[in-house]
Amino acid sequence: MLTSTIKNVTAEEAYKLISENNEFVILDVRTKEEYDDGHIPGAKLFPVQILPRSLSELDEYKNKPILVYCASGGRSPRAVDTLANNSFKNIYHLTRGLSSWRYNITR
Repeated sequence: MLTSTIKNVTAEEAYKLISENNEFVILDVRTKEEYDDGHIPGAKLFPVQILPRSLSELDEYKNKPILVYCASGGRSPRAVDTLANNSFKNIYHLTRGLSSWRYNITR
């Protein structure tokens, strides 16, 4: 039985959620080059291609809220499915990716 909750959120909703909850884990599933060009502050880089092999590194976050994003929302659904299929509980998906993010980014 799937016990994960997946919620699609806009950039505004995501910003509000992570501003109000310092437990949030932010996963950037783009490439290292894209990440280096700019990412949401505090985001951890886990490219979608390697995520299935790297899940053990995220075990400690299974019960924390996780925000997943890519550039425009094309790759992140795969990452969301991977997390949901591996017992991650509270998954938030930034629907239009970093392209919709109008807040600070870290370079």
